[in-house]
Amino acid sequence: MFLWYVINTYSGHENKVKANLEHRIISMGQQSRFRRVVVPTESVIETKDGQKVQAEKRVLPGYVLVNMNLDDEAWILVKNTPGVTGFVGSGSKPVPLSEGEIERILHTGKSQGEGARPRAQVEFSLGESVKITSGHLADFDGEIVDVNPDQQKLKVLVNIFERQVPVELSFEMVKKLE
Repeated sequence: MFLWYVINTYSGHENKVKANLEHRIISMGQQSRFRRVVVPTESVIETKDGQKVQAEKRVLPGYVLVNMNLDDEAWILVKNTPGVTGFVGSGSKPVPLSEGEIERILHTGKSQGEGARPRAQVEFSLGESVKITSGHLADFDGEIVDVNPDQQKLKVLVNIFERQVPVELSFEMVKKLE
């Protein structure tokens, strides 16, 4: 029976482990025991140097998902793949993921199917000091009191004439103070 299992890998080596495992499955003629090897990712929008950039982020760093029919040969093939540190599970027996867990993991960031908007990567946090880089209040400093990642907006308290004034700004209009 084909079930989804989680493999532990060295963080940052997920794609290499996926490629190694797929190569080993083919070279050892074990395609009948394996269906898919997946490194779960999601699209995020990051703001870098004032520019919006779409990037792929790993949902589970250090883990790879495998849909396979687990038996001794399949277990040994996966276990001996370079970069694999083991299966996730209690003791020596791997525990398969439930259907609900696999649906949630594989569809992260896709609320209405494949065409959903990428999730915004928030690089700002409450209480953080920022400098306004554009607009009427350029060169003013302020403190973040609200973050709205969906609209890519911040609410910043700016000190104007010795009064704290809340101002709503887009992510591109501010930069973090070092």
